[in-house]
Amino acid sequence: MRLPQELAVAIQREAQQADQRDLLRASEELSRRYKSANFGAAAIKSDLDRAAYLLVRMPATYAAVQSVFAELQRLAPQDVVTSFLDLGAGPGTALFAAAQVFPTLHHAQLIELSQTWLAQGQRLAAQMSHSVFAQTQWIQRDLRVASDLPPHDLVVMAYSLGEMPDPAAHSLLYRAWNCASKFMVVIEPGTPRGFAAVHTARSALIANGAHILAPCPHDHACPMAGTRDWCHFARRVERTSQHRRLKSGTLGYEDEKFSYVIAAKASVRPAAARIVRHPKKLGGHVQLVLCAKNGIEVQTITRSAREAYKRARQAEWGDAWENDR
Repeated sequence: MRLPQELAVAIQREAQQADQRDLLRASEELSRRYKSANFGAAAIKSDLDRAAYLLVRMPATYAAVQSVFAELQRLAPQDVVTSFLDLGAGPGTALFAAAQVFPTLHHAQLIELSQTWLAQGQRLAAQMSHSVFAQTQWIQRDLRVASDLPPHDLVVMAYSLGEMPDPAAHSLLYRAWNCASKFMVVIEPGTPRGFAAVHTARSALIANGAHILAPCPHDHACPMAGTRDWCHFARRVERTSQHRRLKSGTLGYEDEKFSYVIAAKASVRPAAARIVRHPKKLGGHVQLVLCAKNGIEVQTITRSAREAYKRARQAEWGDAWENDR
């Protein structure tokens, strides 16, 4: 996956004044702060930090969010998404992804505490061709005290809920769910901590009447909760030469790992099962580790199964699996 060309160009324009050596130092420091998961201190402290974020983190978070939105669209194509609310929007990453996935989107509201992020997001949005960007409200507000959240078809919290203290996160989740007309999406890093935040959100949403659309095939207790395992997925992100330099990497790609949940207001039909490990594609058979309605199970699809075997050979970690037994 790569960023849409017009967004990539807009980011380059934002970051073009920064010295490359300064950007490299800022990128290294940014990575260190995020890995420490110390959300009591701001990870973004300067314009240079913001430029480094746009170049090395935004492509990865965009890829994760776009992947989740694409799954929502695939599983519920009949539900038209026309309005969008992002809580903790940063520079608007989730909106850029939504504009690629939902052609019917015509209004958006983005709420973010940092005025600097909002201003940067607006500059990027001004260079986009999708009509929704002309109908977007960029609002500075502290989510911990925001109470008058208007209804929207899709409400999103991407890489923001897990940075809040538990009482504030629970309160915001409840208010966000109340203003979601059709769907709510929560996305966090694919770490044990990120999964814990998503699992807590999932449980709270179910308790408030939500129907889980993805990644889970059911609304039952998560079979990975309370174990040494955690539910997460990955999206491969193509690196530019500048991205490789700033990440001190040699590969032309990186894998962004993330955990997520999509909740729906109306009753929905989720996938029959979800592939939760890299499939083992061996000679004559494929072994899939699935989260299914009865929990975690291993399914072996042999060459004799023909169509199922063909699909299994093409399947990847995170895909839905419809051949549930």
